Amino acid sequence: MYGMGMVKGLLVTLKNLTKRPFTVQYPEERLKQHPRFRGEEFVWYEERCTGCASCAKFCPLGIIKIVTSPSETAPAQGDKYLLEVFDIDIARCMFCGLCVEACPYDALFMGSGFEQSQYSRKEMVIGIDQLRQADKHPSTFFRPQLESAGYDPHQGQPLHWKDVGRESWRWHQHEKAGMRLESAAGSGNGDPIEAVDDLNSPDLGGTAEDAGAPEQTQ
Repeated sequence: MYGMGMVKGLLVTLKNLTKRPFTVQYPEERLKQHPRFRGEEFVWYEERCTGCASCAKFCPLGIIKIVTSPSETAPAQGDKYLLEVFDIDIARCMFCGLCVEACPYDALFMGSGFEQSQYSRKEMVIGIDQLRQADKHPSTFFRPQLESAGYDPHQGQPLHWKDVGRESWRWHQHEKAGMRLESAAGSGNGDPIEAVDDLNSPDLGGTAEDAGAPEQTQ
């Protein structure tokens, strides 16, 4: 019958008009994000980073740039890395999370943001200073220790570097990358102190037993 096709089309339109709208009036309204959301504000813990550049090696787009130099703190042990550059070009990032998966020390985490648009591509590069100063609200993506603890990056408090890893924080008492360790006792002002290579140091509260060192016998 002539016009039946138009009637059927209008019936579909009327059917959808009666449905509850599922659009969100952004930015006045926001959808709830999952704790494992892979977003822009990468969370980086310098205290856990060794400068191994595993994240840069496994990035399929090569957007992570790491530059290190000898720290000159342990030349007898082959020395250690001092981090000078840690840049992430999020303008080219596809947020696959492979850099987070590749990090062996839980130093790098995905973020939960998606509102870092800029007028220039040069401003889309996150530098080492910005990573240091950013609030620590890591995503629970590929971090089962955070997910099992029920941590929500959108509602939880910023996490200290001692609380985000899968192993005891005492493992990190040795300086690994010229990092800025805070005193275990706490100075009260949060100022960094020089890292100490000796686990027996009273400032770190460690012992040779904690480090798994063999006992010395006479």
